[in-house]
This record gives sequence, C-alpha cells and structure tokens, in this order.
Amino acid sequence: MKPAPRILSCGEVLWDLFPDGPRFGGAPVNFACHAALLGARVSVLSAVGCDPRGSQALAILHSFGIDTTFVPSLENASTGTVGVSIDATGKPTFKIEPDSAWDSLAWDGALLGSLASVDVVYFGTLGQRSAPSRATIRRVLQEAKSLGILRVLDINLRSPFYDAALLRESIALASILKLSDEELPEVAAAHGVPLDPLPEASLYALRARLGLDCIVMTRGADGALMVSSSATTQQEGLPTAVVDTVGAGDAFTAGFVLGLLREQAPDDILRSACEIAARVCSHAGAVPVAPI
Repeated sequence: MKPAPRILSCGEVLWDLFPDGPRFGGAPVNFACHAALLGARVSVLSAVGCDPRGSQALAILHSFGIDTTFVPSLENASTGTVGVSIDATGKPTFKIEPDSAWDSLAWDGALLGSLASVDVVYFGTLGQRSAPSRATIRRVLQEAKSLGILRVLDINLRSPFYDAALLRESIALASILKLSDEELPEVAAAHGVPLDPLPEASLYALRARLGLDCIVMTRGADGALMVSSSATTQQEGLPTAVVDTVGAGDAFTAGFVLGLLREQAPDDILRSACEIAARVCSHAGAVPVAPI
C-alpha cells in the first residue's frame, strides 16, 4: 500500500463574511481541507492574527488533521477577512480586506527540510498580492522545482490583486495549471496566445507555449476539460441544486490532484473531481464540517 500523498498548500487563510455570518475560507485552505478528507497528509504555509478568528482557523485546520507548523500567529496583523455577496445564481463577489496576516508570509528555514518529502506544492495568485508573501511563495516553488516536485497553480483572479506579469511569472513556476473558463481569456492574453473557438485548442496552445505537464479547466455547469501531451479529456457537468459555488473550484482541484497522484485514468479523475465540486455547490460554505 502506497503512503498517503504529502501536500504543501501555500497562501491565504481568511474568513468569508457572508450576509448570514462568517465562514472559514481561502482557496489554499479550502483545497487543503478537501485534500485531507481525500486521504492526503497536508501542511499549510500561511499566517493568522493573534485574534479569535485566527485561533478558530487553526482549530479548524487541526480538526482536519492538517499540519500548521508554518502558520504563525502574528501580533501585528489581523486574520484575513473577505466580504462576500451571492447573486441569484449562487455566484459570489468578493471585497478582500488589505494588510492581512497572510500578506506577511516569511521564509522559514525548516521549509527546506519539509519540502524533501512533499509530493505537491499548491499555490494561487491571490496569495502573492504582497511583496513579502510573493517572495516566500516563489522561493518555495523554486526549491520545489529544483527537487522535481509537482507544482499546481490554481488561478484565482481577484481585482485589483493581479496583472499580466503576475500571471506569467506564476505560471512559469508551475508544472500543472488549473483555471476556469472565465479566467482563460486573461491567461491567454497575458501570454499572447489567441483564443480559439474550441477551448481545447486554446489550452493546447497554452500548454505547448508554457511547457506545462497539463492544464485543467473548470467550466461551471458544463463540467471540466483537461489537456496533456497525450490526450484531451472532457467531463460533462453534473446536475446539482446550487446553494452557492464558493469553494467548488478548490474542492475540484483537490480531487483532481489526488487523482493524479494516485495515477487514476483521466476520465476517472475528472469525473471524481466534478462530483466533489457538485457536492460543495449543494451546501453553504466551502469546507464541510464532516466528510462529504
């Protein structure tokens, strides 16, 4: 029996402030919690404030069995918060507070030793909005690249915290790219790749241009699409009663990454990842309180 995959997830820890109350969130920890539920051994690189929300965030991560060695509680910063509103279709909009604890990620020399046993490093674009956190995350990625570790970039475009340069620099450090169909035009434009009427053609052009192992794209209710050097794989959307879509993409990515690590067939990987995302859409909140 193979040992459990080991994952390091880098970036923001925060609370989504919904009209009906706060919910734990942030793409890296949403991903981390779902990956842990799927059997991975997960560590998080982030920061929280010395405040009640920070303490509660750490307690939630611990309840999923997630290692928080690299999630310090900072005296001079508050745990991140995001104002969230949901439209009639369940689609969220966000107002992200500046100068949060996760903007102050610091390099820890112990990370080097930890990376030697990691199978995947996960990161996003929002977590790099500040110079200190961007430098730390990129140092992790450069070390991971030198060690031949998979590096999964999950694009999360949150205006005004990104530009074309950030997209190019982030993708250059990745080996696997996950994005949504809404994000594809900006990613393609950042690299001077014209959009094709067939999305798989655009993804093939991007993959070839950027030297990525594979690209996977979520398409909302229409499912998902993956391109690699050997094949194109498509998964139709799965019917679900949508309550809200917050965190569905993060759950999808967790299922996708665990499928890759377990060397499942591409069709099975996409089907399972879409099933996980559909279940997240069917309840309020990005992270379940128990296995889904």
